[in-house]
Amino acid sequence: MGNSASSRHVVLVVEDEWLLRMDAADMISAAGFEVVEAAGADEAIEILQSRRDITMVFTDVQMPGSMDGLKLAHAVRGRWPPIKIIATSGLVDVGEKDLPAGGRFLSKPYHPKELTNLLRELTGQS
Repeated sequence: MGNSASSRHVVLVVEDEWLLRMDAADMISAAGFEVVEAAGADEAIEILQSRRDITMVFTDVQMPGSMDGLKLAHAVRGRWPPIKIIATSGLVDVGEKDLPAGGRFLSKPYHPKELTNLLRELTGQS
């Protein structure tokens, strides 16, 4: 895992609600990051297995499928330790103990500047 050839950080947005996924992708892209989208954890794992340029995962906590966003975060940390992780939810209160080491939580609804600042902080662009 590393930076893409263009040195832009690539963020995998994992969100089952397409309007929320599109909105997050637009915010992240506007902040200067490359975006890849997944509708759930299974699709996210497939993408991570096929791409070596993903540097961050931004995932919703509550998603249908074989695993929710917290299980996905732990799976990512176990298989791809360098990838930064941000989990988000408007329904679930996530504490530091719920996330893998270094994982961060951003409560919905979030402001674009709040998301951008967190992305830049985690990628060392503060």
